[in-house]
Amino acid sequence: MDRVVGIIAANFVTDEMGELSSERTIASVPFGGKYRLVDFALSNLVNSGISTIGLITPYKYRSIIDHVGAGKPWNLDRKSGGLFVLPGSVFGVRSSHSRFLIRDLIRNQVFLMRSPAPYVVITAANVISHMDFYPIIKQHIDTGADITLVHHTFDRQDSMRYGLKIENGRVVGLKTDIKEGDEAFVDTFVITRDLLLKILEWYSAIDYLDFFEAIEGDFDKMDVRAYKYDGYIRGVLTAGEYYKFSMELLKPAVSEELFSAERAIISKPQESAPAKYLEGAKVKNSMITSGCLIEGEVEHSILFRGVKVGRGAVVKNCIVMQRCTIEPGAHVENVILDKSNVIRAGTVITGSGEETFIMEKNL
Repeated sequence: MDRVVGIIAANFVTDEMGELSSERTIASVPFGGKYRLVDFALSNLVNSGISTIGLITPYKYRSIIDHVGAGKPWNLDRKSGGLFVLPGSVFGVRSSHSRFLIRDLIRNQVFLMRSPAPYVVITAANVISHMDFYPIIKQHIDTGADITLVHHTFDRQDSMRYGLKIENGRVVGLKTDIKEGDEAFVDTFVITRDLLLKILEWYSAIDYLDFFEAIEGDFDKMDVRAYKYDGYIRGVLTAGEYYKFSMELLKPAVSEELFSAERAIISKPQESAPAKYLEGAKVKNSMITSGCLIEGEVEHSILFRGVKVGRGAVVKNCIVMQRCTIEPGAHVENVILDKSNVIRAGTVITGSGEETFIMEKNL
């Protein structure tokens, strides 16, 4: 794996995340009680033995830089290799069908040219998985492929934007009308570095396009292979998907696969005391993170660090982010509370089953 460098594409935005991404990039949206979305891509690359990683940042980069820093939690603050924060283009990507802007890759060609590694893994920052890149790289090398696209069987309406047309293990085309049972591209691929640099030169005149929008017509001129990934994987691009996939963490099979102790998902450490449950607390099928203080009732919810639930308060089907307070007697249901919100005593806030209510963070 020392012959591989990684690139995480984080320079894309969407209006469909609502208030969750109004002040932060999608990559730094909190997830699963103590993580950010980018933690999955970073951790998977590091756990696979890849120690040189470039992170292409968006224009609003403050929150993601604050989170990843120099990469110390992932052991990437090193003299050889490590984490490289790469500038993305000012305008970024606002299309639901774009993750890998050619302009971003062209702008950071120096990162690719300075590395002697012959292979590059590129993945989007909003993909939730516990992926091992070693078998993907091995297949790529063994088959002599130019590009290897990772896919899974599509089983729901999530953000996987392209379906793959596959014939005898080769990708012959893409399609956007993905249906149940189709093979969907999971925004992760391996490419030979020299070919990547040539492609960036060939398509420099149309650098505003997504990488795959540009090269699709040339699939017949390259050896593009498919790699089937059978593990849990989700792509988050809308508030509805964020809520739905967060709640999937409450299924034991999902949380056990994603948060395996052998290949841990790593995040920026936050020291805090264990959660404390006082008399009268009732908790059912929920994820409670350290630093929480529970006196009321919590059901089918995810509570981030430092959340306080007062006596007689009810939290049901909710995602409650850091340092929120639910005062005594308040009732919140089907709600995403962003950081540092206070729900006053006796207040009732409920979202619908179809559309979760989001309360933006309290600055």
